[in-house]
Amino acid sequence: MNGAIYLGIAIVGEVIATSFLRASQGFTQLVPSVVVVLGYGITFYFFSLALQTIPVGIGYAIWSGVGIVLVSLIAYFAYGQTLDLPALIGMALILAGVLVINLFSHSSAH
Repeated sequence: MNGAIYLGIAIVGEVIATSFLRASQGFTQLVPSVVVVLGYGITFYFFSLALQTIPVGIGYAIWSGVGIVLVSLIAYFAYGQTLDLPALIGMALILAGVLVINLFSHSSAH
């Protein structure tokens, strides 16, 4: 597998784990708590594999940017979190930054 696939798995793991944090109710609910711990374990394992071929700054920017947007979308649909215009603009700017890094930055190439 290449670094991008490992990074994608890490992002999915982080989004799932973060999305279950609220349901864990401070780690007092067993199943959501297990999902959180396993999700973050998967996340850090695959993120460490991704960093073997992706520079840490670039990998972290992509991981955190995509994660923020996906978790916000899940919170909107699952928990009814509202996203006002400034939040939507901010997330659009985050996505734009991730796209700029991936499409135009030479830092991501070895």
